[in-house]
Amino acid sequence: MKPTPMSELARRARDASRSLRTLSTRDKNVALLAMAASLREHRQTIETANGHDRRADMPAPKKDRLRVDVNAIAESLDAIAKLPDPVGGCEVRKPEGEFELKRKRVPLGVILMIFESRPNVTPEAGALCLKSGNAAILKGGSEARHTNEAMMRAMEGTFPAGAIQLVSGGHDEISELLGLDELIDLVIPRGGEGLIRAVAEQSRIPVLKHYRGNCHVYVDANAELDMAYRIVENSKCQRPATCNAAEKVLVHRDVAREFVPRLAELGVELRGDEAARKLLEMKPATEEDWAEEYLDLVLGVKVVGSLDEAIDHIEQYGSHHTDAIVTADKTNAERFLDEVDSATVLWNASTRIADGGLFGLGAEVGISTDKLHARGPMGLEELTTYKWVVEGRGNLRE
Repeated sequence: MKPTPMSELARRARDASRSLRTLSTRDKNVALLAMAASLREHRQTIETANGHDRRADMPAPKKDRLRVDVNAIAESLDAIAKLPDPVGGCEVRKPEGEFELKRKRVPLGVILMIFESRPNVTPEAGALCLKSGNAAILKGGSEARHTNEAMMRAMEGTFPAGAIQLVSGGHDEISELLGLDELIDLVIPRGGEGLIRAVAEQSRIPVLKHYRGNCHVYVDANAELDMAYRIVENSKCQRPATCNAAEKVLVHRDVAREFVPRLAELGVELRGDEAARKLLEMKPATEEDWAEEYLDLVLGVKVVGSLDEAIDHIEQYGSHHTDAIVTADKTNAERFLDEVDSATVLWNASTRIADGGLFGLGAEVGISTDKLHARGPMGLEELTTYKWVVEGRGNLRE
C-alpha cells in the first residue's frame, strides 16, 4: 500500500513506541518537567490563542469546555513526573516447576486520542502516554485548533521525536487513522455521544469509551440536608459542562417537601416529575430527560419512594459513569455503593470528585465506563498492560 501522510505519521509513532518501551524513568521525568516549563514560558501566547478559539458569541458551557489554565496544566505535568513509573513493575509467581515466572507491566504501544473541545487534553494526555511508555497521536477538534497548535509548538523539542504528534485535518484523516490497526493499539475518544459512537462504529482498533455522563445524586431519607444541598450544588453548578457533573437528583419522599424547594436556590433550569412539580414550579420532565446528559445548567428532579427505587432508576437510565448517595445511614450507603453498577460511586461527596487529578493519577486521559481493561478515571497504570516473563533452566513440558 502506498504511504500516506497519516500512515507515515502512525509509522513514526510506532517507531517511537519501540524506544519509549525502554526509556528510563529519569529521562521521561526530565521530558515532562521540560514540557511543563515550556508551557509556562509560552503562557501568554497560549492564552492569546485560546482567546481566538473562545469566541464571544459562544454559549457559556462551550466556552468553559474550551478554557485552558496553563499554570494548572503545567502543575499536572509536574505531578505526573513525581508519580511512580508503572512500566517494569513485576508480580512474581511461583508455579510448580523449576522456573521463575513474572507478570511484568509494559506499555500498550501507540494510543490515538480523538477529542472535542478541552484543549488541556493535548499536553495532559501526551504526558500520561509518555510517562507510561506509549506514543500518542492526538486529534483535537477544530474548535480548539489555535490552542492545541500553540501548546504543541510550545512543547516542541522537549520530548523524544514521534512520541507526541498532533494531527491536523478532518473526517478523512480520522477515518484513515481508525483503519490502521497494525500501527495503532488503542483509540480513546473524548467528547459527545455522537463522536464516541461514530468512532466505535468505524474503528478497526479497540476503543475505550464512555458514551454519556448521566450522573445522579440520590438524597436519602436519612440525609443531612444542608450537606445534601452543598453536594448537589457543587455536583451540578461548579462546571456543568463536564462529564462528571450531576444531571439528575433523586430525592426520597420523606425529605422531598423540605429539600426540593431549596433547589430553586441553585439558579438552574429544573425539570421534574409530577411529585417534584407539586413542591416547586419547574418544567415537566419527559421520558427522554431521564437519560439525557445536559452538559448545561439544567437538572432533572425526581421524587422516589425508597432506596430500591433510586437504584432501579439509576440502573435503567444511568450511564454507569458516576453516581452519589447522601445519607447518614451506613447500611443504605453500603447498599448503594455495592449495587449501583457505575465506574465511580460516592457516599456523601460530590460527583465532581470523580477525576484523575483528585484520585492521585496526576491527570487523566478520560473516564472509561467500559468493563474490560480499564474503568473510571484513567491514569498511568491504565495505559499499560502486562506480559508474562519466564526464566528457566532448560525446562520442558512433560
